[in-house]
Amino acid sequence: MKNFAFLFLIAVPFFVPQLNKLIFNSEGFSITKPLMQTNASVGLNLGNQAPEIAMESIDGKVLKLSSLRGKMVLIDFWASWCGPCRYENPAVVKAYNQFKDKKFKKGDGFTVYSVSLDANKSAWLYAIVKDGLVWHNHVSDLQGWSNKAAELYSVSSIPNNYLINGDGIIIQKNLKGEDLVNFLAKQSIEN
Repeated sequence: MKNFAFLFLIAVPFFVPQLNKLIFNSEGFSITKPLMQTNASVGLNLGNQAPEIAMESIDGKVLKLSSLRGKMVLIDFWASWCGPCRYENPAVVKAYNQFKDKKFKKGDGFTVYSVSLDANKSAWLYAIVKDGLVWHNHVSDLQGWSNKAAELYSVSSIPNNYLINGDGIIIQKNLKGEDLVNFLAKQSIEN
């Protein structure tokens, strides 16, 4: 019994940090890496883990940024009343249509997580339809410039965006027009 207690005291410090890595199977269990392991700290710089956003979508349900893990995601800050944003929307639509089903170095598919700085829901919804923003990931707290996600991401002007890979790591910022398409093409493993 002493040997078991001694072994237990030695093994516990090793295995406790590994518990989230256990996978149970028909032969018992094995230790493996978590699906989306990253050592990156949360922040707004390239190489940082993108901060979590959880905000109401157009149907009133909370949509978390992390629910899109596994895909390349453009976090796009915009508003219906913003002329430059509306001017940029066709480029975002083009990138979405071109890359939504592509495989990337670190991501399977591409989507957009649109964060609106609108205060008027009708204007926001009208702009989504008018500009053909066909992806399903539209969120806003309808607080205008006091939008919580915009504050979290230190957004001081729009349009503004962050591109994150399938692990949620920021890999580029403020890609506009053809720069967005060209950057995604370089990240794609398909033609």
